[in-house]
Amino acid sequence: MVRRPERPLFRPRLLSDPAPTFLADPPGASLTAPRVSLGVPRRRRVGLLGGSFNPAHAGHRHISLEALKRLDLDEVWWLVAPQNPLKPARGMAPFKTRLDAAAKLADDRRIRVLDLEGQLGTHYTVDTLAALQRRFPRTRFVWLMGADNLAQIRHWRRWTEIFNRVPIAVFARPTYCFTGLAELAAKRYAHQRAAPEAARRLAELAPPVWAFLPIRLDTSSATDIRSHRAPRRKGKGRRTAAKRR
Repeated sequence: MVRRPERPLFRPRLLSDPAPTFLADPPGASLTAPRVSLGVPRRRRVGLLGGSFNPAHAGHRHISLEALKRLDLDEVWWLVAPQNPLKPARGMAPFKTRLDAAAKLADDRRIRVLDLEGQLGTHYTVDTLAALQRRFPRTRFVWLMGADNLAQIRHWRRWTEIFNRVPIAVFARPTYCFTGLAELAAKRYAHQRAAPEAARRLAELAPPVWAFLPIRLDTSSATDIRSHRAPRRKGKGRRTAAKRR
């Protein structure tokens, strides 16, 4: 019996609008009107990584560097949220503290840490994406997230619109890979899932399209970092010391 070759997961269509390209502002600048650069062979490719960054950690940087390499991006923007609507305000560090810590950790000129929600006046990812696309109509955006967010994106406001607005790259996270791929979003958009080898062109593909990228797992967790930073209650240390004696 002759075996038929395996079909790719999805054969997406390319976006085809030509240059000129709108370039993002230089690192450290506010997002004002974009500059125009003529003769650039391709559109600017920008990955967007959103979150509370409470605090920013090595996992954020790991995903960003992998995205720059695997998706052939020009930059990654960290969108630090003043307050995630799905997370309690209690335990959230001050916004400026989180913003400054993220900028210090990024340590790469291609990773920009931005207060976009404050500048754009948005509170939800879907609205932030719409505002960015209006402001930078010729920039190719890709939404970046870990498999943990794929598992719970169905709780985000107008989450299907996010899939229909931009290509999405999902990166493997410890303990969440199988959970994320078994959840509603992965099932609903199963036929729009691109093969990992198409990742370098993901920014040029017309949404809805997404890819799951198995990368080296980074175990860094903001929850774990906060728990280690939490001060011990009075008396707890003395009781522990007494037991040791």
